[in-house]
Amino acid sequence: MNFNPWHHVEIGEECPNVVNAIIEIAKDSKTKYELDKKTGMLKLDRVLFSSVLYPENYGFIPKTLGEDHDPLDIVVVSQCSIVPMCMVKARVIGVMRMIDHGEGDDKIIAVAEDDMSVSGINDIGDLGKHFKMELQHFFEEYKALENKTVLVENFQDAATAKRILLESIDRYSKTFV
Repeated sequence: MNFNPWHHVEIGEECPNVVNAIIEIAKDSKTKYELDKKTGMLKLDRVLFSSVLYPENYGFIPKTLGEDHDPLDIVVVSQCSIVPMCMVKARVIGVMRMIDHGEGDDKIIAVAEDDMSVSGINDIGDLGKHFKMELQHFFEEYKALENKTVLVENFQDAATAKRILLESIDRYSKTFV
């Protein structure tokens, strides 16, 4: 049996407050990696067409299933770029509600639990207006030169993020268990 981090890494004992996040893309990267669902390997999806860089570390939460039929996405805020396929304890602080190709594609927003520089951030409002504008701008623009559109609806608080997370765990259980 192949090891697949989506199916074989535990979500974490403190879920939904703190989860294990698997990083696919390091902060400040132009490379779009994603988990190959069948093999569990990290594959190069593409180099971004636009001249933008991922503003934060990006990955997925194991044993979850989003509305887009992929593992639930997570943005992990840290002062550092975290290498792909690293497992990070991530404290859930909010969610960016997004529509991609007509489907819900929520991005859970979290902070790296073991990074003291972000230890005082407990809810999405603690990040400040500019951070949210930058994150929204990235996700609205990174596919623009591919003639694809993404709609960022809004940012919501930690309670909403945790509800979405628990729904994605339930969806995963009904699909794979």
